[in-house]
Amino acid sequence: MKKIFFLLPLILFFSCKNQPKHKEINDLFQSDIQVLIQDVSRLELLVKSDSISTQIQKQFLNAHQNYKKVEMLSEYYFPVVSKAINGPALDEYEEDEGKTVPPEGFQVIEELLFPKYDHRSKEELLKELGILSANLKRLDKVSQTNELTDSHVFDAMRLEVFRIITLGITGFDSPIAQNSVREALSSLESVEKYYQIYADNSEVANSKSVLKTIEDGNEYLKKNTKFNEFDRAVFIRKIANPLSIGLYKTQMDLKIPLIKETRGLKTTAQTLFDKNAFDAEAFSAFPDYETTPEKVELGKLLFNDPILSGNNSRSCASCHHADKAFTDGLEKAVSLDGKSLVKRNTPTLSNIAFQRVFFSDSRVNYLEDQAVAVIINENEMHGSLKKAVLALSKNENYKTKFQKAFPKKVVDEFAIKNALASYIRSLSDYESKFDGYMRGNETFNLDEITGFNLFAGKAKCATCHFIPLTNGTVPPSFVKSESEVLGIPDTHKKLDADLGRFELTHAEVNRYSFKTPTIRNIELTGPYMHNGVFKTLEEVMDFYNDGGGKGSGFNLENQTLPEDKLNLTSIEKKQLIAFMRTLTDKKYLKN
Repeated sequence: MKKIFFLLPLILFFSCKNQPKHKEINDLFQSDIQVLIQDVSRLELLVKSDSISTQIQKQFLNAHQNYKKVEMLSEYYFPVVSKAINGPALDEYEEDEGKTVPPEGFQVIEELLFPKYDHRSKEELLKELGILSANLKRLDKVSQTNELTDSHVFDAMRLEVFRIITLGITGFDSPIAQNSVREALSSLESVEKYYQIYADNSEVANSKSVLKTIEDGNEYLKKNTKFNEFDRAVFIRKIANPLSIGLYKTQMDLKIPLIKETRGLKTTAQTLFDKNAFDAEAFSAFPDYETTPEKVELGKLLFNDPILSGNNSRSCASCHHADKAFTDGLEKAVSLDGKSLVKRNTPTLSNIAFQRVFFSDSRVNYLEDQAVAVIINENEMHGSLKKAVLALSKNENYKTKFQKAFPKKVVDEFAIKNALASYIRSLSDYESKFDGYMRGNETFNLDEITGFNLFAGKAKCATCHFIPLTNGTVPPSFVKSESEVLGIPDTHKKLDADLGRFELTHAEVNRYSFKTPTIRNIELTGPYMHNGVFKTLEEVMDFYNDGGGKGSGFNLENQTLPEDKLNLTSIEKKQLIAFMRTLTDKKYLKN
């Protein structure tokens, strides 16, 4: 009988060991969810019992750090639930439903607890904790029927490393408590825990080096906990990039297939900074829109030809100059009538392919639609695609070019707009000094390194201009491009009257809201902002340093930019600008 009892634990041990790796990971995931639920329950009890503020704050930080242990799979499999648990503390307009949705989750609670907890907000705090608790239970429920695969686990691990780089160490989801570095440690520990399950396999040649990289990362995060002093450049180049490469190589060693999915950030990307990490085609969405060399060549011809304008006097290139990163250097372009000005500043076309919306007010979703909107706008080109088709069909050179680019089509409206969009997509080529630095091929001087760390840290630039695209397309999924309410002044130092996205949605949350543009090639694309009010980068720095519109004294309740002063020194502003100049593509430097 004793032998039977002795054998039972062994049987359970080996049966557990022999279960699929992804099943072990799912068990750990569900266990961590239970710990998190208990953490939030303890936080709720501390608030109910009127415990001292420091104790409540400490428990919140502990709970949020433990959220980071489930974040990897929660964000991967259940993004909607995850947003409810840990989304930004900002109202959001849901276009499909035509309503504004208030925020909920950890970041809302953080604002109630930091920098100081006011016990008068106890009722509101308990309400938010109740919502958070319900969403965690919802996560627990949906996770119980979720099926993992090894391919998805490795995909999720690399995406978590990218999330640490882009949203973690930048302070995106710990904007007030600034506990981001400690939370990044929890995220990295979750990657380590899951990776360890695969690392024992003898077929993994690099497991020791990957685990050593994680160990070095853990130590670095433990020793460097101060948000404003954390060296993000070192962490990304020495820890995060080697780690994501190591995870990729392990997956290849184990012959675990990559996910076959068309995404903005390719599933084959070993780091965020790979030359071909992003797929412009994935942002275009439709197979018919696929870019080809023939389409690009045709699009370039059309881009520079005034034949698309109503009076044959203006081309796309009239306002988008190649030597200025496809801007015009003007506050606002002159209208087609030669007298008035167009409504907004001419945006750069360089590197805009990696966005989900276009124009300052985000009114279109595809480059094809952007091209059409400009052509038919009476102040810009005042043209007609129908008339353009007739004119181009009479031109033998164009007929030949269209036939090569679209073998199954005659000259038509779709071909015109798709060719133009294809050319614009071809202008997205990340070959700046910054890209070389992150790939280990370039060196930064001290001002550039410090500037990058300010950009991704104290100055909070990277919480809106996300690394590495430096636009508002949210990583690591890159499926949504954000708009912000900054409170931009006009030339008279009054709040600019342009209502932005509000003109389309009529939602108060969108009043004065404008798309977050790329700041790639920013030294070439001034004047700045949607109205071109700032002529220099120094003026832009001063505006953000003072807290945006509210900092300038504007009554702007829906401002999304933090109104607190950044307290940047004059030297720090220069260092920030020094970094921003490293974002200039080398092709422009050659010119």
